[in-house]
Amino acid sequence: MRHLAHALVLGAAFVFAPVSHAQAANDALYQQFGGQPGLVALMDDFMVRLLADPRMNPFFKDTDQKHIKEELVTQFCEVSGGPCKLKGPDMKRVHAGFDIDRASFNALVEVLQQAMDAQGISFSAQNKLLAQLAPMYRDIVNVK
Repeated sequence: MRHLAHALVLGAAFVFAPVSHAQAANDALYQQFGGQPGLVALMDDFMVRLLADPRMNPFFKDTDQKHIKEELVTQFCEVSGGPCKLKGPDMKRVHAGFDIDRASFNALVEVLQQAMDAQGISFSAQNKLLAQLAPMYRDIVNVK
C-alpha cells in the first residue's frame, strides 16, 4: 500500500510539477532529511542498495560510485531547499546512452524508498522529496 501511495504522489507530480527544478522556498525539507550529514548517510545506504539490487546493479557496478554519491547528495540538497547548487551536465545528458526505461526508473525509486525508510525519514518528507524529483523522469527515461 505504501508503494501505491508513493506511485500516486509521483504520478501527481508528473502532472502538476513545473518543468524547472526550482529550489524550495526554505530549507525545512532539507532539515527533515538531517541536512548534509543526513543526505550523506542516505546516499551511502542508497548506493549499497543499488548495487545489491539485480535490477539496478548493471547501471551502477562499473561507475565511479563515490562521484555518483557526491552528485546525489548535492542534487538532493538542492531540491530539498539546502544550500547546495548542482553543477555540470543536465540530467538528460548524464543519462543518455544508458537505455533507461520506465521499469528501471521505478525500480530506482523503489530502492530509494527502501533507503529512506531505513534511515527513518518520514513518509511526508519522502513524498515531498519525490515530488521535487519527479519532473526529472522526463530527462532520465530514454527508452519507451
